[in-house]
Amino acid sequence: MKKVNVFLADGFEEIEGLTVVDLLRRAGIEVCTVSVTKDKLIHGAHGIDVAADVLFEEMESDMADMLVLPGGMPGTTHLKDHAGLTELIETCHAQEKYIAAICAAPSILGGLGILKGRKATSYPSVEDQLTGAVVEQVPVVIDGHIITSRGLGTAIDFSLAIITELVNSEKAKEIADSVIYPMTNQL
Repeated sequence: MKKVNVFLADGFEEIEGLTVVDLLRRAGIEVCTVSVTKDKLIHGAHGIDVAADVLFEEMESDMADMLVLPGGMPGTTHLKDHAGLTELIETCHAQEKYIAAICAAPSILGGLGILKGRKATSYPSVEDQLTGAVVEQVPVVIDGHIITSRGLGTAIDFSLAIITELVNSEKAKEIADSVIYPMTNQL
């Protein structure tokens, strides 16, 4: 079974984080929500509190097939400022493990130099922070082991792209059909 760690910080965009958790679990992917704060209770950007499964220090990072970074502000800033997480991102990138980021979070990858020479997308206001990337204005971009997405409105497409990569396109279509979601692009 594939395993995904979704990292949560105070001020994360709830739909971007929780849509991934929900749809991946429906697809049979093991998902662990990870708090990068000192508390498992995370305060979303729009006043929705979420209890993470584990604290960063408690997670089994070497067991994950993918890291997922939701956007939102100031959640993205908190993720970027967490030294342990940025080190983990760099390690996973070096091992070519999947890294997925949505909304403002692709800017973290840009800041680490991970997007140089790659196609990527993000929330429009942080496109200039995708250092070295070939920026595209499409819902989801998959370039090798890096998956990026534009924002809240693309959270389902983002989740389905992750399912396609970790399982297959048939499972992604099955999940899309089960939630009555028309797939907007060929995943």
